[in-house]
Amino acid sequence: MESLVISKENFPELINTIIKSYRLFAPTEEKGFSGFNIIKDYLEMDLSYLNSRMPPKAILFNQTETLFLMEPGAKGSIKSKAISNEKSAIFAIRPCDAKGFRIIDPVFLGDVIDPLYKANRDNSVLIGLSCNQPDSSCFCTSFGDSPASGKYVDILFTDIEENYLVEVMTEKGKNFVNNFGRFFTPAPPKEIEAKNAKEKEAIKLIKRNLKVEGIEEKMDKMFNHPIWEEYAKKCIGCGTCTYLCPTCHCFDVVDESTLDKGARVRTWDACMFPEYTMHTSGHNPRPARMHRLRNRFYHKYSYFPKNSDVIACTGCGRCIRYCPVNIDIIELMNRVSEMEL
Repeated sequence: MESLVISKENFPELINTIIKSYRLFAPTEEKGFSGFNIIKDYLEMDLSYLNSRMPPKAILFNQTETLFLMEPGAKGSIKSKAISNEKSAIFAIRPCDAKGFRIIDPVFLGDVIDPLYKANRDNSVLIGLSCNQPDSSCFCTSFGDSPASGKYVDILFTDIEENYLVEVMTEKGKNFVNNFGRFFTPAPPKEIEAKNAKEKEAIKLIKRNLKVEGIEEKMDKMFNHPIWEEYAKKCIGCGTCTYLCPTCHCFDVVDESTLDKGARVRTWDACMFPEYTMHTSGHNPRPARMHRLRNRFYHKYSYFPKNSDVIACTGCGRCIRYCPVNIDIIELMNRVSEMEL
């Protein structure tokens, strides 16, 4: 790892120089919320944000995307979607959201490689921004992570008052920084110490903790526990928690057509919707909301750890902040963890 520094005075010029060579996604203000969008100028960027409402997973795993086009007729054809190799940079991604990509990588880059996701992943540089002021619903430390972690990004920026400390974490990050080397200087020890101090302060601000030790084994014994029905009575099945989660990755594939052309399209789906598990026969193995709510928590804290050796949650807190009926994942999972069976 290499530690560099850039002054805030030179930072706007850096961003505008990057824009000339990359599609630069950065947080912008969107009707009272923050979201990641392609920017054309430094002034469009909003670095005062806590976290975006929609996770930046939508940049690499598009919410809606065409897989291939179809032309009907006796000499009909199927035309695959051209895969873009356009270079992108995602700037100011929070460590918890960057971890989300690491969690879903095995889904799209495992035994069967998804060429669209792979192209997006390979051609994107993740530039993190340490979270100096975590939200009250953040709990990334529950998973051994930090609001200033560089483990899941290529480059990590940390605001240290007059400057940004820049930590180069990967070879991809090193190549990126080398392209803009004139903006950076080696970081003196005091700047590294300032970053470490900021990180310690940020960790202290995270007051909530989800108890994950032994949770997988506990859930193995709780499949039919009444707690799932208790929370299902409160849930309205809107799917907000899944759409705004940086690790949820369920999708549907549909064919769309007109008289002269058609397309196979992939769109995000959610296990909280009754249609998600509906069979062609009409049978639904998860007919009640309780079954669907239970599945969501089991997928994150039981099934995914068994298959990929990692809990499918990053502690970003979105599902707590935006749930319209105030279902709290920390409260629920801590009750599960503490139950006597």
